[in-house]
Amino acid sequence: MALQNTRKLALGLLITAAAVLPVTAAAIADDSKPREAVIMVSGDGQSSVAPDMAIVNLSVVKQAKTAREALDENNKAMTEVLAALKKGGIAEKDLQTAGFSVQPQYNYPQSTDGQPKQPELIGYQVSNGITVRVRDLSKLGGIIDQSVTLGINQGGDISFTNDKPEGVIDEARKDAVASALKKAKTLTEAAGVKLGRILEISENSARPMPQPVYRAAMMKEAADASVPVQGGENTYNVTVNVTFALEQ
Repeated sequence: MALQNTRKLALGLLITAAAVLPVTAAAIADDSKPREAVIMVSGDGQSSVAPDMAIVNLSVVKQAKTAREALDENNKAMTEVLAALKKGGIAEKDLQTAGFSVQPQYNYPQSTDGQPKQPELIGYQVSNGITVRVRDLSKLGGIIDQSVTLGINQGGDISFTNDKPEGVIDEARKDAVASALKKAKTLTEAAGVKLGRILEISENSARPMPQPVYRAAMMKEAADASVPVQGGENTYNVTVNVTFALEQ
């Protein structure tokens, strides 16, 4: 009985080995195949468009003897600025508080006897900043002027951007792929080989940040005339990496 079981076990091992051997041999055969010849190139594309929106950073800064006084003055000015912006057509969604701070102000007296003197508290400064999205660029200069008149006295960073740049980015993508294809054809023709099918495409696209083009100190005395601003163009860049097979 023991001998019979031993024979069955040996037969089972032989069958298992026979089943595994073809798979192992096939794997070895696949590994021995030459790798497919490929060529990898990159292409750059860009597309430009006039901006249709401006992002403006404005701040009201007030100083007073006490924090309460400085805050009250700041609140009054900022409330008037926000009301004017809304009346001028700026939507609630396009107004966002960008920063708020209350800072003590000190005077640092000079020492006359070589000994350091303690700083003297002379008042408080309250700063309240807002970010405004202006979707009608024809109103931009007037909005800045009116804001300064009503109390904006710091800021002035303006960035031009596009609300929906997807169509422009698609044009840049097409340009990038065409550039990669042209480069691949040039290289293969020079090498005397034939370009095959596309194996892989990847994209490196950096959606540009709004382009800063204007900065000014917002002082009341500067608001005598409409602020001249120019939007120019925004350029969107796309890079693609393409891998082609080389035909034998």
